This record gives sequence, structure tokens and C-alpha cells, in this order.
Amino acid sequence: MSEEKDLEQSEEETVVEIPSNVNEDYKEQYLRALADYQNLSRQAEKDKCEFFRYALADFLQDILPVYDNLKMSVANLKEEEQKSPWVEGVKYVLKQFKDVLEARGVEEIKTTGEKFDHTTMEAFEGEGELVEREVKAGYKLNGKVISPAKVIVKK
Repeated sequence: MSEEKDLEQSEEETVVEIPSNVNEDYKEQYLRALADYQNLSRQAEKDKCEFFRYALADFLQDILPVYDNLKMSVANLKEEEQKSPWVEGVKYVLKQFKDVLEARGVEEIKTTGEKFDHTTMEAFEGEGELVEREVKAGYKLNGKVISPAKVIVKK
């Protein structure tokens, strides 16, 4: 019987009371760690989306001059050549090319007749505020300029 009392006493002595403020500290640390993890997850997802959004920029630097040259070749044809069936086919290919670029977030910078904007255009010749003629087309990818337009300005 005395052994039972000793056993009960030893069990009672081993029960350690944890102050309530320690539990609150652990809870607070857990919530902070959880918030940090959620913020990290959001930032990683944002970075991933940003990477995919602008991953095309390098490829577009290579392909857009081809598109521009194709546009110029059709634009500089004589009136009678414009009606040729092969020219109509090339115009259709240009339209498809433009649709694909627009679907990927590429937009051409509007220049001719517009006010000169130094953030999207480079003045190739002249001085002034109004764009007279476009020398080379400029492009934006999802609102970010990837190739500024080269223009001739006039007063």
C-alpha cells in the first residue's frame, strides 16, 4: 500500500504545469511562421507568373524584325502587285502573325500622328512634338516596352 502512495505521489510530482503565457508564445510564433510561409508562397507564385509573362521577350527580339520586314515588303509593292494572289496570301499570313502576337500580349506602339513619347519612342530624325513618320515599329509585351519605335518627328 505504501508503494501505491509513493507511485501516486511520484505521478503527481512529475506533472509539470506550463504557464499559460508559454502557450501563447508558441501560438504567436506558429502564427508568425504560418504568415511568413504564406507570404513566401504568394511571392514565389508572383515571381513565377512574372517570369512566364516576360520569358517571351528574348524570343520576340529575334522574331519581330522578321515580322517587320515582311510587313515592309508588302507595303512597298506597287498598286498592280498588291492584287496578286500570292500577295493576298502573304497579307493573310501577316494577319495570322499579328493575331498570334496579340494573343501572347504583344502590342504595336502607335506612332504616326501621335505626340512624341520618349518612353516608347526614339527620335530618329527631326525635332518637335508630333510624329511625322515611323521608321521602325516598336512593341510592348504586356504593357512593358521591349522595342521602342524609331520615328521622325516634326514641329
